[in-house]
Amino acid sequence: MKKVLITAAAGDTGRPAVAALLEKGFQVRALVRRDDARAQKLRDLGAEVMIGDMTSLRDIRAAMAGMQLAYFCYPVQEGLVENAVIFAQAAKEQNLELIVNMSQKQSRPYAHSKTTQNHWLSEQVFNWSGVPTVHLRVTFFMEWLLYISSKIKYGRYMMPFNRENRFAPLAAKDTGAIIAGMMEHPEKYAGQAIALHGPVEYSHEQLAAEVSRVLGKDLPYERVTVSVFLEAIGLQDQTALRKHIEAVTIDQQEGLLAGLDPIGAAILGRPLTTVEAFIHENRSAFELHYPMKSS
Repeated sequence: MKKVLITAAAGDTGRPAVAALLEKGFQVRALVRRDDARAQKLRDLGAEVMIGDMTSLRDIRAAMAGMQLAYFCYPVQEGLVENAVIFAQAAKEQNLELIVNMSQKQSRPYAHSKTTQNHWLSEQVFNWSGVPTVHLRVTFFMEWLLYISSKIKYGRYMMPFNRENRFAPLAAKDTGAIIAGMMEHPEKYAGQAIALHGPVEYSHEQLAAEVSRVLGKDLPYERVTVSVFLEAIGLQDQTALRKHIEAVTIDQQEGLLAGLDPIGAAILGRPLTTVEAFIHENRSAFELHYPMKSS
């Protein structure tokens, strides 16, 4: 079976991509930044784990050696375009059959966010390289709910977006499985930029109401500033992330993250994960748990 390199393999999309590919019989090399418990879980699944730095051409060449397919995923921070160049060069040297590139739904050359613009530039880098590539232009993940789960526990549902802005949240585990499905048939997807959405479109206020319904608690939608939001989730020092989210609030107002598509469900051969199912799968993150009193 073919050999696949998964970057950001300990992350929200990387982990399920590794699991789905292994289930399909692929040989998977998982690139991670550090050898920790998350890396061990990937080994336990059956992946070959490699510790490396995505900013190092030496490390990426070593990780790419012997591979036929690869997933490129880079965090919201400086260095995306440079690292796309490094990855594309190593992929070209290895003559890969397909790169699956994690981009953003609103990717475009005139984006409000430098990060989003850099995703568009990275798409161009992969296209220029000549390595067959599919760009995943993904809307917001359902995992945003987990970012505020510590607040939901205490009855607060807070986001930095207008309550009427719309999007269809997509579970990261579904995205990982979609990546695996694309790698099964690289010829079907190479050369495309594909927008991916979850199964149901909501306004932010409607999503808060759905979370309220599933959890059986009152969670009125509360809009806060980006700075307050990042402080609430412990990321107040992430300057690049703050600037990106501030710009994405404008993207949301312009409707650039809205929409639906049939592609993900068709690749998976099943319905996509609903918000209700996602909450049930992660219910302990959203509920308070008190120790049992001794009798």
